[in-house]
Amino acid sequence: MYDMIIIGSGPAGLAAAIYGQRAKLSLLVIEKLPMSGGQVANTYEVDNYPGLPGIGGYELGEKFRGHAGALGAAVVCEEVRSVCLSGDEKQVITDKETYTARTVVAATGAWHRRLGVPGEEELRGMGVSYCATCDGAFFRGKDVAVIGGGDTALEDALFLARNCRKVYLVHRRDALRGARTLQEKVLASEKIEVLWDTVVERIEGEGQVEALLLQNKKTQEAGRLLVSGVFAAIGMQPDSELFKGQVEMDENGYIRAGEDCATSVEGVFAAGDVRTKPLRQIVTAAADGANAVTSAERYLSGRGIG
Repeated sequence: MYDMIIIGSGPAGLAAAIYGQRAKLSLLVIEKLPMSGGQVANTYEVDNYPGLPGIGGYELGEKFRGHAGALGAAVVCEEVRSVCLSGDEKQVITDKETYTARTVVAATGAWHRRLGVPGEEELRGMGVSYCATCDGAFFRGKDVAVIGGGDTALEDALFLARNCRKVYLVHRRDALRGARTLQEKVLASEKIEVLWDTVVERIEGEGQVEALLLQNKKTQEAGRLLVSGVFAAIGMQPDSELFKGQVEMDENGYIRAGEDCATSVEGVFAAGDVRTKPLRQIVTAAADGANAVTSAERYLSGRGIG
C-alpha cells in the first residue's frame, strides 16, 4: 500500500515525486515509456524554463528524473491498463502488476494533434513546432506559418507577429473559428496574411523547415510557401482515457481540477496538461505537481495518515 501513485513522469509527475519524497510519502511513479519528460523529451530546445535557457528537452527531462531519483523516488516502466479510484484504497492495474495506494495523481499529459503530412515527424523540433510561446523566439525576423483557425491559432499568429518578419495563417476554411476580437486583431495586422481554403500537403526541408507545399481546396491550385517554421495549432488531446467514467471531465476530455489539483473524487488529483487550465507549459505543469502533493498531504492528514 503506497501513500501515493503518480501516473506519468513528465514535469508534473516528476515534480509531484520530488515534493512527495520531501514530504516523506511512500510513493511510486509509473511511466509507460523508458524515458521521462513527456512532451518535453521530444522538444529540441527549451528556452523559457527559468534558470535553464536553451536546455535540450531530453536533457531537461533527465534532470527532472535525476532529481526525483536522488531523493529516492521509485519509478517503474509499465503501462497502466485500468484504474479503480473509488473508496479509500485506489487500484492501479498495469500490464505487469496491480498496485494499491491511498491517493493517485493523474499526470498523463496531453498531446498536440498532428497535421499528418509528409515531413512533419522528420522535421519536428527542426522548424515544426506545436507551441508558439515555447519556440517563437527562435524565429525572430523570419517568415513562419501557423496552421489552424481557432483561438489558439489566432493567438499564436498574433504572438509570432511581434517578432517574426511575416506570419502566414493557413486555414482550411473560408472563415476563422476563433473569438471575434482575435479575428479582428489578426485581420488588422500588417504582418499576418491569411491563406483561406488552404491545406498543407507536405513540409519540406533538409535538417530544417524550408517550405510548405499547399493546396487550395476550392481551386485545387497548388503552391509552395517559403518559411523557416511551421506552428501546428489544430488542437490538443488529453491523455485521459484511463479516467473516463471515474472523474469529472470537461467536454474536451480534460479532467476537471482547479489550482489545488483536486478532482471530483476524494484522494485523486490531476496535475499538468491533463487537467483543465488556461496555460499548458512546463513551468505550470511542475507547479501542478507541487500543488497536487500539498493537497494530497492535506487529504491524508485528514484521515490520520502521515
